[in-house]
Amino acid sequence: MATTISTEQLVTQLKALGVREGGVVLVHTAFSAVRPVERGPLGLIAALRVALGPGGTLVMPTMTAGDAVFDPATTPTDGMGITAERFWRQPGVVRSGHPGASFAAAGPLARDICRPQPLSPPHGPDSPVGRVHDHDGQVLLLGVGHDASTTLHLAEALARVPYAVTHPCVVLVDGVARTLLLAETDHCCAGFERADAWLRAGGLQREGPVGYARARLVDARALVRGRRGGAAARPARVPVPADARVRGVRARARERGAPGRAGRRRQ
Repeated sequence: MATTISTEQLVTQLKALGVREGGVVLVHTAFSAVRPVERGPLGLIAALRVALGPGGTLVMPTMTAGDAVFDPATTPTDGMGITAERFWRQPGVVRSGHPGASFAAAGPLARDICRPQPLSPPHGPDSPVGRVHDHDGQVLLLGVGHDASTTLHLAEALARVPYAVTHPCVVLVDGVARTLLLAETDHCCAGFERADAWLRAGGLQREGPVGYARARLVDARALVRGRRGGAAARPARVPVPADARVRGVRARARERGAPGRAGRRRQ
């Protein structure tokens, strides 16, 4: 049986990886890869906040199924994993109001990051992901790959990629619940794992252990620049193949009860 990792050890690992004190970090995590750690998911959250310090801001996705009226104070996450689910419920944590693509944040910039945003695109420049980018934040992947990174969808939105889909989401219109079709970039995430290669080649990604998970840390701006402008980013500028679109549609159909889109599939 694996030895339980203490909160102090997690903090040491996070700092060694390069988490900046006083910075902004957007975290995607599969706790099943990190554990066992002291105090479980709450211990991991505590370690992240200690590593960031009182001047730092911690951000996590808290996306929902979008099939019912969203209440940021009560609606549970869908496929985000136990760490994000525990995080948004902690005292002092702010949660954004998007009916399907909410985020939660804690720290000095939390309210700015979680302020109201347009319904579409959910991960565009005027969204929590876009604001993490604007604040020169970092993206931390714990036990997951870049197919989980919503920041790559920000890059797609900024590049104005020609592929897009719509998905239904329940929103309140004049106090009445209605189902609207919201446009967003294709969430099949085909090829996102290729980011590892060009980030490593450019020395832009730091990797190491956090708990028992393999962790990746990259500056959000570097990730977006590479995805938009580098040679490795070219697949994001053209329509995805028809079979990839089909996979994306099937994945979105599975989302309501199973994994499928970037930022989901946490445990």
